[in-house]
Amino acid sequence: MDTSELHSIKALLDCRATGSFIDRDFVCSKGMNTQTLSCNILVFNVDGSPNEAGQIFEVINVVLCYKTHSERILLAVSRLGKQSLILGYDWLKDHNPRIDWEKEKVKMTYCPLWCEGGYTMWKKQICQKRTELRAL
Repeated sequence: MDTSELHSIKALLDCRATGSFIDRDFVCSKGMNTQTLSCNILVFNVDGSPNEAGQIFEVINVVLCYKTHSERILLAVSRLGKQSLILGYDWLKDHNPRIDWEKEKVKMTYCPLWCEGGYTMWKKQICQKRTELRAL
């Protein structure tokens, strides 16, 4: 498989999900390569009962792109039902996106440095500070 192959996917932002996940059927339909975990991860529902999709035993390392944002992310592979991709609390906390719920728009304004958008923003701030210092 060509590792630079692009796939379009809709993501659900879910602050109740502790991690970030991709649907097993989506991964299989696209022929994407996964990595087997050395130790399975137990998955529980909000009420504490075991999730019917079972344990997570593999992950996938992908480059996630959204507008000018891009990052390498490790996603747990599981059966997600109607969803193809869930970006959970871990991702939301790291990126702290500005979300306009009415317009269904997401702005990536607080990316960490490991994201392309975060690095670009940091670089702009450094250049701006240098310019300000030169003016003094």
